[in-house]
Amino acid sequence: MARSLSSMLLKGIAALPATRPSRIVFGSFSHNGMRFSTTVPNDPDTHEDFKPTNKLESSDLSLNDVVEQDVKENPVMIYMKGVPEFPQCGFSSLAVRVLKQYNVPLASRNILEDPELKSAVKTFSHWPTFPQIFVKGEFIGGSDIILNLHQSGELKEKLKDVTTSQEKSE
Repeated sequence: MARSLSSMLLKGIAALPATRPSRIVFGSFSHNGMRFSTTVPNDPDTHEDFKPTNKLESSDLSLNDVVEQDVKENPVMIYMKGVPEFPQCGFSSLAVRVLKQYNVPLASRNILEDPELKSAVKTFSHWPTFPQIFVKGEFIGGSDIILNLHQSGELKEKLKDVTTSQEKSE
């Protein structure tokens, strides 16, 4: 089933039409008579509670410490594009679907929200691509490796203790 799923995913991606590259625009701009802004206005009427914040910046931990803590404290940790409920790339989506079949608690961080976190994760794992999956503190790999481990039955063995320990604590 996983093999046909990955085959369908790759065929679906290959069938998508090529698009022109998009431009990233900073500041204010108009399009079709509507005004858009990519910056947060410095409005004295805007209360501090409603301004965007980066929770990682406000902590005393370095990003390397955050990654190390995430991996150590979460039996299954995935650094991905998007979140498990709404993955932002096919590879992240595939990894989440495979992991959800095992009914294990899945902790995650969206690397698209913080480019510095993305770099810190790459440095920590010595791996250049995403998603990156850690099980019980061990770097496993990306979606292709998770899929291969699932197909061979090795993933079930790696996650056995995670599933058992979670069921015992409930």
